[in-house]
Amino acid sequence: MIPSVTQPFCRDCNRARISAEGMLYTCLFAQGGRDLRRLVRSEASDRDIRDYVASIWSGRADRYSEQRSELAGRRSKVEMSYIGG
Repeated sequence: MIPSVTQPFCRDCNRARISAEGMLYTCLFAQGGRDLRRLVRSEASDRDIRDYVASIWSGRADRYSEQRSELAGRRSKVEMSYIGG
């Protein structure tokens, strides 16, 4: 069980999701992702893919569970099933 509402864990989160369309999401509630499919289909090396994912992850600023009450009504709802949650 992941209690993101009662006990936000954003600072310690190590979860990412990849959608069926090849989009990488760095947050369960992300409204947008980064395209991995194009990189994979371009025959990028494993190292290139790893470096790309690492750069996305190190630059992430997702804190939706911590900011949930502040963002209420200002963000559209994201369906977890869409992003593989």
